[in-house]
Amino acid sequence: MDPASIDTAFWFTTAGILALLVLSAFFSGSETALTAASRAKLKTLADKGGRGAVTAMAVTEDNERMIGAILLGNNVVNILSASLATALLTRVFGDSGVAFATLGMTALVLIFGEVLPKTLAITYPEAVATHVAPVIRVLILVFSPIVTVVRVLVRGVLRLFGVRADPEGKILALRDEIMGAIALGHSEGAVEKEDRDRLLGALDLGSRTVDEIMRHRRTIEMLDADMPPAELITKVLASPHTRLPLFRGDEENILGVVHAKDLLREVDRLVRGEEGFVQSIKDLDIVKVAMKPYFIPDTTALDEQMREFLKRRTHFALVVDEYGALQGLITLEDILEEIVGEISDEFDVVQKENVPKASENGDYLVEGAMTIRDLNRALDWALPDDEANTIAGLVIHEAQMIPSEGQAFSFHGYRFEVVQRRENRLTKLKIRPL
Repeated sequence: MDPASIDTAFWFTTAGILALLVLSAFFSGSETALTAASRAKLKTLADKGGRGAVTAMAVTEDNERMIGAILLGNNVVNILSASLATALLTRVFGDSGVAFATLGMTALVLIFGEVLPKTLAITYPEAVATHVAPVIRVLILVFSPIVTVVRVLVRGVLRLFGVRADPEGKILALRDEIMGAIALGHSEGAVEKEDRDRLLGALDLGSRTVDEIMRHRRTIEMLDADMPPAELITKVLASPHTRLPLFRGDEENILGVVHAKDLLREVDRLVRGEEGFVQSIKDLDIVKVAMKPYFIPDTTALDEQMREFLKRRTHFALVVDEYGALQGLITLEDILEEIVGEISDEFDVVQKENVPKASENGDYLVEGAMTIRDLNRALDWALPDDEANTIAGLVIHEAQMIPSEGQAFSFHGYRFEVVQRRENRLTKLKIRPL
């Protein structure tokens, strides 16, 4: 070591290296904070009047440009600090200074220029982001020409490998990010199962169609317009539903929808009118009472259908397929139940507990008509519902046949055994996780 080499220039160079390390820490921490900060939290802070949050929102709007400017600044200061350290230590220690500079700067940059600032930024991402955003915005403006050139070169190289930027990918990923955050919150105990089901149910409405939750035509209560008026009134009063489809001749020939209240008004008019008496009920014209039917295609998205219900101020729709054949019906209550769970009133038929119970050997006995979604929500399973809506439909799809009683299959990590079959319908199945 040459003592004569330690002069004013030595200390100025040392101070310059330390200043560059501070800048390196700033760039590293800024990059981590701005990329890790939640835009939702920044939006909340911005709505409360936080200017730094507003700037951070603007800076992170174009992540590619932001990261390009920060990395450019970070690399410049890191390379410059390493060069100055090499020159300084070579002057003091001769050729051995290169090795000392390499080891020393690696340790300093790693600890004080990377790990320490990044740890701080990842611990308080929103707080750090709001403080550094104004400086980074100026940096982006200064480095904009260079970053633009680098950006064009990078995109050109990526295109050679078939990689193209998707402008809508960020928007589409936001929904998945929210759903993932809710699921993660539940797995960590921060979100209750009921809250998770409600939130995910609301988010799922846009990706699900009415044919997944509609009441199938086989289970619909309908009125025959040719029935005697007394029988019609009795059937309406005995039904737990207030709206019943009205047909004549063939169940495909829907004339309208009878509302119990409209029927009551008509009966009241016939019985208690000026010339009314009880025998006037035989003159009841049920077709005149019925409302015009509202038909919808089975491919309609649930969120779109909910908006249509609210817009039309109606709660009841008949579902048809692409050929116009009746498939089932859906109500506004059916859609709301996908969010809040089962809705029951004093007129609903009392049903058994909807959550299957496990037997001693781990088998769950379920109805074949139970939807895959309801089973997944009840037991926290992950059976796929892309190809079928019900458990029976899933077994038939995977087996590529209609199984007989006693047949068993294993797929998707579960064992399915057919317990009961009626005609071509699988009515009861046993399911056990493998």
